[in-house]
Amino acid sequence: MTHRNRLLILLAAVLALGCVAGAAVWRAGERADDRNRAQAGGPDVRAGRFSLVADGRRRIVFRNMAWGPRRDELATVPAATPGGRRTASGVRCLRFHAAAGTGVCLQAVRGAVQDTYRAVVLDAHLKERSHHPLAGIPTRARVSPSGRYVAWTVFVGGDSYAGTDFSTRASVLDTRTGKLEPTLEDFTVIKDGERYRSADANFWGVTFSRDDRHFYATLGTKGRTYLVRGDLATRTVTTLRANVECPSLSPDETRIAFKKRVPGLPADAPWRLYVLDLADLTDRPLAETRNVDDQAVWTDAHTVAYALPGDFGADLYAVPADGSGVAKRLMDSALAPAWIG
Repeated sequence: MTHRNRLLILLAAVLALGCVAGAAVWRAGERADDRNRAQAGGPDVRAGRFSLVADGRRRIVFRNMAWGPRRDELATVPAATPGGRRTASGVRCLRFHAAAGTGVCLQAVRGAVQDTYRAVVLDAHLKERSHHPLAGIPTRARVSPSGRYVAWTVFVGGDSYAGTDFSTRASVLDTRTGKLEPTLEDFTVIKDGERYRSADANFWGVTFSRDDRHFYATLGTKGRTYLVRGDLATRTVTTLRANVECPSLSPDETRIAFKKRVPGLPADAPWRLYVLDLADLTDRPLAETRNVDDQAVWTDAHTVAYALPGDFGADLYAVPADGSGVAKRLMDSALAPAWIG
């Protein structure tokens, strides 16, 4: 083969690769355009302003998942008409929660090579109070009932709770003092009445008590999960019961909604929703029979809400907390809700 022919073949290969790369970029751009284009029959989403202040008109604030220019923005609807017109704020979040005029928004920061993530503490008017770099991919967020404390969980290894090859980091921030607990792994663990240490200990899914001192979370270690009660003053966590993940404390603080691994279910879809009575640590299954990989939210003393996969990312459902009734779709194309007011 002549030198000239080799050059022609090399040039053809370069052009072919350029075409492939160009097509890939075009397809990616086309997908992005699809996400920015409102879908026929989807929710009515309009730009506007709102706050996290309770004003007597009960509302839901959530991450809008509807395709269109307002996708991923925090939006709100009246709690009485969750399918109604959405007011979108312009603030984009991957995970969100709010209470008492304080919000926490876990965001992606787009980079030229790769994305990074941060936690943004929001004031009542959705303005940034502070931000904090995250060590991994956001997955859970909570604000204490008083608004003083915020917590978040990120994946720092792996990307799913379903397997055993994941690692998480749960952090707690005091918004009043600015003190950050970077990881609950620094807390002393009391298991079965004794101090427990293990290099594989992971925490996730924080939920706060009203007293601005105690919280509940999940501890994962040696292939098992445990509900723990934490104490911010003593920096300790104490195991209460096995097989409890992503706890959510009820408004009266007597029960915990959680996801439970049920034997016999597929490894990638092992969870069912349960409610635990803290008085005697007994639990009951809820009427939702599908796999739920979410940290449920109490809409009131009688109902819990949670996300399931939907056509455009996630939809919200609600189910009675006493095991009765049936699960019902609450909102299309929505995630990470908080009830305000």
